[in-house]
Amino acid sequence: MKRFTYFLFVILMLLAITACNVGPANHWEKMQKEGKIVIGTSADYPPFEYVDANGNFAGFDVDIMTEMASRAGLKLEIVDMPFDSLIAAVKEGKIDVAVAAFNYSEERDQSVDFTEAYYYQENGFLVTTAFTGTIDKPEDAANYKLGVQTGAMADDWATTTLVDGGLMSAENLFRYERVDQAGLDVKNGRIDVLMADYYPLLTLEQQYDDLKIIYHGEVAAGPMMMVIPDGDKETKAGLDLIIKAMLDDGFVDKTATTHFGVIE
Repeated sequence: MKRFTYFLFVILMLLAITACNVGPANHWEKMQKEGKIVIGTSADYPPFEYVDANGNFAGFDVDIMTEMASRAGLKLEIVDMPFDSLIAAVKEGKIDVAVAAFNYSEERDQSVDFTEAYYYQENGFLVTTAFTGTIDKPEDAANYKLGVQTGAMADDWATTTLVDGGLMSAENLFRYERVDQAGLDVKNGRIDVLMADYYPLLTLEQQYDDLKIIYHGEVAAGPMMMVIPDGDKETKAGLDLIIKAMLDDGFVDKTATTHFGVIE
């Protein structure tokens, strides 16, 4: 009888230990259990994400992710890294989500998933005020030294449409880790044109008197989405509900007005 009681005690203890060690069922549940969401961004892209004069993360995307984390009941941790490393960081589990003015592409969709769109973006082409050329349509950029951000949709469009399409030489396509670096190269005459998202180019135009946007429209941009791990249905469902609520109650529009002013 004592031996039976002893073995029963051991079995119950093992069951208790096993129950305590049961981990979360999925990634979304893991974040809820830990009370934290780690979001990666590339804080060199004002007005979407940047570091302000006080050393704090700021921008449209930063306000969106801060509100999203708050509505999810999670503490927000922001990790700053180069834009072209963000998708790999999501895939490798170094961050939970990437938020950096991302657009959907079939190539990206092969290795990660996306939330529903939370905003819409156009592209622009930035030149100096002394520029004497013309860009009446996006493909006209093939006639000049063109800069893009590495890994951005503008990079993909310029590579596939202009270079692979035989419209320009690969030597005339210049890739930059940071858009502000490319902007300075336009200003200093090292490249003729910078293609990027419209609002970051507008920020550069407002910063420098001798830079101007010569063309803007939907080229390689469009709906902006958050990047999540491939096949992560629970995280997608959780974030999509919050994104819909922020759109429905006007938070996104209010935040856009704060950072972008009146939409042109």
